[in-house]
Amino acid sequence: MSPVAPSASTPTGAAFKPQPHARSAYRAFVPITTRWSDNDVYGHINNVAYYSFFDTAVNSWLIERGLLDIHQGATIGLVVQTGCDYFASLAYPQPLQAGLRVAHLGRTSVRYEIALFAADDAVAAAQGHFVHVMVDRHTRRPVPFTPDWITALETLRI
Repeated sequence: MSPVAPSASTPTGAAFKPQPHARSAYRAFVPITTRWSDNDVYGHINNVAYYSFFDTAVNSWLIERGLLDIHQGATIGLVVQTGCDYFASLAYPQPLQAGLRVAHLGRTSVRYEIALFAADDAVAAAQGHFVHVMVDRHTRRPVPFTPDWITALETLRI
């Protein structure tokens, strides 16, 4: 991100205009299949679909590593914050790749950053984040990451 103009809305007095990241800024990639229903009347993927892509990318990465059992696991991840910046249009039937990285790893929460890349594009068409808080499935109270989670998430840390 690069500063573009002073602003009273930020603590440092500078506003930022997000810039698309390169593929090299991400540690892992997950293929995303777009669907007909992802497009909107303007002929491109609707903004709400991007959040679904982010969620799908992170959860499939976790499931593939045996960390998350969405049906029987004792812990689940609740999304408590999300955001997205858009740089270029995407549309069905474009195959996408979601780049994953971890920007912050706490005791019970993790901030994932996800970028969506079309085909072999060098820079992201969109990039965003979401924060997972790990909680007990039944009590919904935060639980600390286990060592296997920490080891796996560290491979994504920037």
